[in-house]
Amino acid sequence: MFDRVRRFAAGLFVCIALPGLVAAEPYLETVYDPAIPTLESVVGHSSGEAITTTPDILRYFEALQAAAPDRMQIVEYGESWQGRPLVYAIIAAPETMARIDEVKGDLARLGSGADLSRGEIDELVARTPAVSWLSYGVHGDEVSPSDSALAMAYHLLAARDDALVDTILANTVTIIDPNQNPDGRVRFVHSFQSALGLKPQADRYAAEHDQPWPRGRFNHYLMDLNRDWFAITQPETQSKVKAVLEWHPVVFVDSHEMGGDSTYYFPPAADPFNPNLTEAQRDKQRWFGVNHAAWFDQIGIPYFTREIFDNFYPGYGDMWPQLNGTVAKTFEQASARGLLFTRRDGSELTFREGVRNNFIASLSTAQVVAENKEAFLTDYALYRRDAVEDGLRSRQRYFVIDLSARRWQAEQMARRLEGQGVDVARLAGRRTLCGDVYPDGVLVVDRAQPNGRLISTLLDPDTPLPEAFVGDQESRRARGLDHELYDVTAWSLPLMDGLSVKTCRKVGLARAEPMTADSPITAITDTGGTFGVAVPWSDAGQAKLVIAALEAGLKGRTTDEAFIQNGRTFGRGTAVFPAKGNPEDLTLVMSRLAGDIGAEIVPMETSWVDVGPNFGSGAFAELVAPKVALAWGEGTSATSAGATRFVIERQLGLAVSPIRLGTMGAANLSDYDVVILPDDGFGFSGALGERGRAALAAYVRGGGVLVSFGSSLDALTGETGLLSTQREEAFTDAEAGSDGDGESEGDAPGTRVEDEAAYRALIAATGASPDDVPGALVRVEADPDHWLASGYDSATALVSGSSIYRPLNAGDGTNVFRFADAESLVQSGYLWEESRLQLAFKPFVMAEPSGDGLVIAFTQSPTTRAYLNGLTLLVANSIVLAPARTR
Repeated sequence: MFDRVRRFAAGLFVCIALPGLVAAEPYLETVYDPAIPTLESVVGHSSGEAITTTPDILRYFEALQAAAPDRMQIVEYGESWQGRPLVYAIIAAPETMARIDEVKGDLARLGSGADLSRGEIDELVARTPAVSWLSYGVHGDEVSPSDSALAMAYHLLAARDDALVDTILANTVTIIDPNQNPDGRVRFVHSFQSALGLKPQADRYAAEHDQPWPRGRFNHYLMDLNRDWFAITQPETQSKVKAVLEWHPVVFVDSHEMGGDSTYYFPPAADPFNPNLTEAQRDKQRWFGVNHAAWFDQIGIPYFTREIFDNFYPGYGDMWPQLNGTVAKTFEQASARGLLFTRRDGSELTFREGVRNNFIASLSTAQVVAENKEAFLTDYALYRRDAVEDGLRSRQRYFVIDLSARRWQAEQMARRLEGQGVDVARLAGRRTLCGDVYPDGVLVVDRAQPNGRLISTLLDPDTPLPEAFVGDQESRRARGLDHELYDVTAWSLPLMDGLSVKTCRKVGLARAEPMTADSPITAITDTGGTFGVAVPWSDAGQAKLVIAALEAGLKGRTTDEAFIQNGRTFGRGTAVFPAKGNPEDLTLVMSRLAGDIGAEIVPMETSWVDVGPNFGSGAFAELVAPKVALAWGEGTSATSAGATRFVIERQLGLAVSPIRLGTMGAANLSDYDVVILPDDGFGFSGALGERGRAALAAYVRGGGVLVSFGSSLDALTGETGLLSTQREEAFTDAEAGSDGDGESEGDAPGTRVEDEAAYRALIAATGASPDDVPGALVRVEADPDHWLASGYDSATALVSGSSIYRPLNAGDGTNVFRFADAESLVQSGYLWEESRLQLAFKPFVMAEPSGDGLVIAFTQSPTTRAYLNGLTLLVANSIVLAPARTR
C-alpha cells in the first residue's frame, strides 16, 4: 500500500498558496466541472481568501447539494444552544446514494458485535462502502478547518477524471461535518471582523488576533466541546454522538488549529495510549501518518507526529470514537487566527495555507480508507465482535448500579450511557446480586456489548497508565522537566457521580427492561400528607425539586439535623413544605414537579417525629428562592464560569445573573443571596480591583453568601480578610546538612551533598509551588456536624493544578470537607507521591463567617466540565441551604 501511495503523491502537481492574501482555486491542478459552484460564486470569496461565516457555510453546502443531489445529501442532525442548525453532508457515488439505507443496514450488521464467521464478514465487506467521517471546527476560533471542509466537499463533487476521487466515491461514503460549534464560530468571526481595518494585520498583538473574553473557542455555555464526548452535557455533543453511532465510521477525523508558531500535527499519537485501544488501531494510525507525510513532503509542508497529543482521555473527538472501534485522529494546523500572522521566526502564515493543509490531510485520509476499505471494515467488525467476546469471558461481566442512595443521579448516568449506545437494563423486583440485596429497579450494564471497551473505560474504577510511561514521567520530574500528560488521568463515571457500583460474574436478566431515550422518568410520589410534604436531601434531583418548589412560590424550611419519622431517617438538608401557609393544592403541585423531574416526595401526616427536631425547632431554617450572581468576564476562567452557570441553570434549574468581574464594585450585590467567583482565568485579582474586594467584603458582612472556586479564593485572603487560609509552597525534606558554624559576610554556609536526591533538593526553586497535577479523582471526607455537608459522609473530587491550602483554624471557620488521609486519598488516576502526601488532610471546602454572612471556598472546582455530578448537591448546599442560614 505504502509504495502505491508514495508513487501517487510524487506525481501530483500542487498549486502552492500564493504570497500574501492572493486567492487561487483550486489547491490541486485538477479539471473541475463548471456545473458545480465554487465558493466564490456562492458567497463572494474564493477558498482561503476570507473566513467563511456560519450562515455562508450552510449556504454553500446547500448550493453544492442543489448542483449534485445524486452525490450529496445534507442532514440536519441537531441544533446548537442558540438555535443554529448542526449539519453534515453525505457524499458518495450515485449508485451508493441510491441504496444508502441498505448501506447503513450493512454497516450496522458489521458493527453489531454479532458472532459473524469470517466468511460472513468478508461477504458484507465486499458489498459495503466504508464510512470516513470528517469533522471540523469543534473549537469556534479554530477557523481554517471549516473552510477546508468546504474545499473538500467541492473537490469530491467537482473533480473530473480524477482517479483518486473516483476511488473515494466508489469505495466509501464521506461524511463532512463542517462546523461542529456554530455559536463559537459566530463569536470569533464577529470579534475578528469588528477589529479589521484597511487591511489585515499580521502582528500577533493586533486586535484582530486578540479575542475578547470568552473567545470563540467555546459554545454558548462556554463548554469545551472537545472534552464533552462521554459526559455529553451539551446538545451539540449529544446530537453528534447519536449521528456517529448511526453511521459506524471506520475513521473519524477531528480537525483543529493550534498556536501560530507551530507547524502541522497528524498521528500517530503520542504516548500514553488508552489500554482499551488495539494494536490494529495503532497500526492504522501509522498507515495514515505515512500517507500524510508523502503528501506533505511533496508540497513542502512541515509537520510533526507522536508529540503532545496522546490517546488516553476518552472525552476527545479522537478518543471516544476509537473506543467504539473506529480509527480516530486529531489534525492540528498552526493558526493564523485571522488572515495573516507573523511567526516569531519572521515568516508569515496565511489563512489560506491552513485551509490548504487541512484539505490535503482530509484528502489523504479519504485516500487511505478508499484504497484499503476491506481492511478497515474488517478490523472494525472484529473490534466490536471481540469486545463482546471479552465481556462474555470477564469475571466482572456485569456492572450493578445501586439506586438506594442517589436514585436520580443513578438514572441520569444510565441515560447518559444510553445516549452513547450503551444498553442499560432495569431489573424488576427485589434482587440479590453480587452478594447484596437490591430494591426494585436496580440497573445493570453488561460488559459484553460491541462497545464493551468504551463501557470498561467509563465504568471501571480506574484506567491505568502504562507502567513504562509512568516511569518516564517520574524520571522527567526527577530531572526537573515537565510531565507529558495532556489531560486528566481519571474519569470513572460511578466515582464522579457519587454512586455505588459493583461488578459480578452472573446476573439473571429475567424481567429486565431496557433503558431507552423514551423510558419514563422515575418519580416517587404519594398523595395525602395532612401536615405537609418532605423532600429528602439526597441527590441533585431532590435539590432541583426544592428549587422548583421555591421558584413556584411555595414555602418550606430545611433542617440541619436528621430526624426519624415512621421508621424512616430524613437526613440533614431535608426540606419540609407545610400545608399551612402554602396553597391548598400543595401536594398536587409537589407531585407534578416531582414527576417532571423524577424526584421523590414523602407525605407527612403530622409534624411529630420519633427522633430529632420538630418542624418548629431552631434546627429548621426558612428557605428562600435564591438569587445568584456569578462573576463573569475578563479575569475569570471562561470554562469555569460557563460550567458553573450550566450546572446551576441546566442541572439545578435556577437562573444565574452574570456580572462582569470588573464591575463587581459598582453592582448592588445586596440584591443577591449568593455571589459565586469561578476559577481565576489569569488576572482575577487585578480585574476585581480594590473596589471590588471592598464590595465583596461589605456584601458578606451584610449577610451575603460568597462562594469561591479554585484559585479565585486567593483574592479573599490577606488584606481582604475574608478567608484565613494560605496557599502552600511545595513541601521539601530537611535541607542538606551544613558543616559551617555560621556565615561570614558575602559567604553562604558550607554544605555536604550526600546523593543526587539531596542535590535536587538543594537546587529546587525557593518558594516553588507543588508540582502540577494533571488530574486525579480523590476522596474527600465531610465534617459530620456541619449543615454544609448535608447529604454527604464523603465524596469524590477532581484535583488538578498545583494549589494546596492550609486548613482553617477552628477559631476562624470550619473545614467542611478535607482531603482524605494519604493512604486512602487516591480513588482513580495518577497522583505524584509528593502531592499525595502534601494534599492529605488539607481542605477541599472551607466555610468562614464574616459579620452576618459566610464565605464558602472550594479549593478545587466542583463544576469542572459539568461532569462531577456527585458534587452537584454540594453546589446546591452552597446556593440553597447557605442563604437559609445567613439571611
